[in-house]
Amino acid sequence: MTSSTPEPGSSARWPLLTRRNILASTGLAAAGVSAGPLLGWSPAQAAVSADCPPGTTAPVPPAARGPAIPASGYLVEEIADRVYWLTDGLYQMIFVTTAEGVVAVDAPPTIGQNILRAIATVTNSRVTHAIYSHHHADHTGAMILYQGARFYAHMDVAALLRQTNDPNRPLPDVTFDRQLTVHAGEDVLDLAYHGPNHSPGNIFVNLPVQRVLMLVDVVFPGWVPFAYLAESQNIAGWLEAPAQALRYPFDTYIGGHLTRLGTRDDVNIQQEYVAELKAQAASAIATFNPASVYQSVDPTNPWAIFRAYLDGVAGQAASAVIPNWVDRLGGADVYTLPNAYQLVESLRIDYGQLGPFGIHP
Repeated sequence: MTSSTPEPGSSARWPLLTRRNILASTGLAAAGVSAGPLLGWSPAQAAVSADCPPGTTAPVPPAARGPAIPASGYLVEEIADRVYWLTDGLYQMIFVTTAEGVVAVDAPPTIGQNILRAIATVTNSRVTHAIYSHHHADHTGAMILYQGARFYAHMDVAALLRQTNDPNRPLPDVTFDRQLTVHAGEDVLDLAYHGPNHSPGNIFVNLPVQRVLMLVDVVFPGWVPFAYLAESQNIAGWLEAPAQALRYPFDTYIGGHLTRLGTRDDVNIQQEYVAELKAQAASAIATFNPASVYQSVDPTNPWAIFRAYLDGVAGQAASAVIPNWVDRLGGADVYTLPNAYQLVESLRIDYGQLGPFGIHP
């Protein structure tokens, strides 16, 4: 009952039971313009896609909009002294040009070979240091491009990479438990692990001189988090991670996803959104009437009953939050429902707010 992913093959006869799956599945369509080049669409196809006809989602608010992606399919910008931000509008990474060579953090496969092309536009040096933010392939599935580099990762990431045995994600040469400072010439990158959040081994990458912090899949500047609180494996740790980030004296935040760079304000705004959603989820657990689900499901099927109950609680919480955020954060109408579902499950399973399923007298 703690799974964070939609169940495949749900019957269309049960709208209540499939609503969260349908809404969650619209995420890529809602990002049609930025995702279009990844799918091989022309700009015209991306702008008017049959998968996302105009009006099916709320307009993207100004706070979510980022710079245009050039025809090359990637944008590279110097965001601090010799620190470069590289994005395709959906994924992000950074690299630093140093006296020893290039230090690259992550290698999203959607950017792919454009990573090396982008680096070549600003330096003739090769990548000598490659850092894993975490093990997930959508952010690091092109690390193989950094042939000859020295690879760095948290020890949990190393264990997970050995388990998955992906040839596109080489095993790290250097691992650490809590902290590691990477020196490249006169440049310093402080790597720190404050415990599991989005995934085991997901680290904070701090460039203290340039005041840049990279923490992936935790804060989504300008947008609500991806579905089910970014598919995070440790919700309690994920909820704490933004406060941990704010303890760093950064000016620029790299979240790993979507349209733009982040600031300290973006971290605070996401905390506000999640706090409101958490409060509404707790309220829904306490007030939702379980008897209301029996009219829509087979009363002899406990799984159908329980799923309808959880979807009903999440729907009640989401409906209270969406109107307050649809004009403030991108995708509030798309992913607030699955995010509410994940918070409901975390409140029940992690924090013991069990509602009608608590200790009976």
